Amino acid sequence: MLPLLFLIWDLPEHGVSTVFVNLGNAKLELLYPLGDNSPIEGFLKKKADGGIHHICIEIGAHGKPVVFLHPKDCGGVLVEIEEA
Repeated sequence: MLPLLFLIWDLPEHGVSTVFVNLGNAKLELLYPLGDNSPIEGFLKKKADGGIHHICIEIGAHGKPVVFLHPKDCGGVLVEIEEA
């Protein structure tokens, strides 16, 4: 079994506290809202049972451009595609 490695960051400019859990070939990001204006707070108010806010797919290329696919187009989940 792989050890769980994690990093915790408060990102007040984005209205969230985030925890990244390294699972070997995947990372899990947990988000916690920082205040009532957090986009995560809005998400949780709409989905009281919680759920998947977004999925990020990293692709093997240099640079860091990011593309988001709207939840209306992806079964209610925000999809983020980021160059790794």
